[in-house]
Amino acid sequence: MPREENPHPLAKRLMWFAALWLGGVGTVALISFGLRLWIAPK
Repeated sequence: MPREENPHPLAKRLMWFAALWLGGVGTVALISFGLRLWIAPK
């Protein structure tokens, strides 16, 4: 009995990729901004 695979549409996969990428970039930006304020406050 062959197994049917239903791959996700390309648009949905690209949206997940963009969301995860933006989340990672945002997290790194927040951490770097926090470290910058902690190390060299003005």
